Amino acid sequence: MSAAERRFLSDPRTNTTPEPHIVVEDLTMAFGDFVIQRNLNFTICRGDIFIIMGGSGCGKSTLLRHLIGLQTPARGRVLISGESLWEVEPERRDAILRRTGVTYQAGGLWSSMTLAENVALPLEQYTNLTGAEIAELASLNLALVGLAGFEDYFPAQISGGMQKRAGLARAMALSPEILLFDEPSAGLDPISSRLLDDLILELRDSLGATIVMVTHELASIFAVGDNSVFLDPETKTQIALGDPKRLLAESQDPKVQQFLRRGEPAADGTIQTRQRTQA
Repeated sequence: MSAAERRFLSDPRTNTTPEPHIVVEDLTMAFGDFVIQRNLNFTICRGDIFIIMGGSGCGKSTLLRHLIGLQTPARGRVLISGESLWEVEPERRDAILRRTGVTYQAGGLWSSMTLAENVALPLEQYTNLTGAEIAELASLNLALVGLAGFEDYFPAQISGGMQKRAGLARAMALSPEILLFDEPSAGLDPISSRLLDDLILELRDSLGATIVMVTHELASIFAVGDNSVFLDPETKTQIALGDPKRLLAESQDPKVQQFLRRGEPAADGTIQTRQRTQA
């Protein structure tokens, strides 16, 4: 049974329901008086792959920054395992966020450091491990993303897809419970993008991590998404919530249908192009 299906039915083997991992309550995001999104309400269950999607400028990446405590809500709150990021002491917030790992659209690797040194950074900052232990863990994490033997390579010496995987290895360094991705497939060819999707699924299944992805890539959305929220830049709120496949089949909102059916033949026989957008 998939994570999406477990949201609707209790697992008969355990008689338990999915555990909420991240809860967004009445969230309004704004820069001063300019509102980006308002009244956002959704739950991300433990072990889900949750997709944040919507058109250009709707606030997808801004929402991601709110989920990891980089921006303060104008109203509402974000709960991680039942704790509000902005209602606890700073030390406790840091401890909560240490259980999260983030990869950014550009990869975020330090160009002057080798891949092993990049992956070692959070281990050096947040653990008391010895240098030898850190080096071993860095190599292990690189191996988990298919980069065994590339420890001494610099980012400029590897492909864009490999840089994405190296960024993922660094995000995994502290064995986080939550992994967040900002446009993980941006700039990748279709084959590399599919390999990255497969890797994300493998990591979710093997590590049990909850994964949140900002993406507009339809192939990735349908390949990995268990649940999703659709942000609308015009109404400045969410207009759809649910499994992307179910939204495709059942949503009556024309904006959601237009977004999810990009690339399908239009009524006049032309093909709608799949545009790259940024939040």
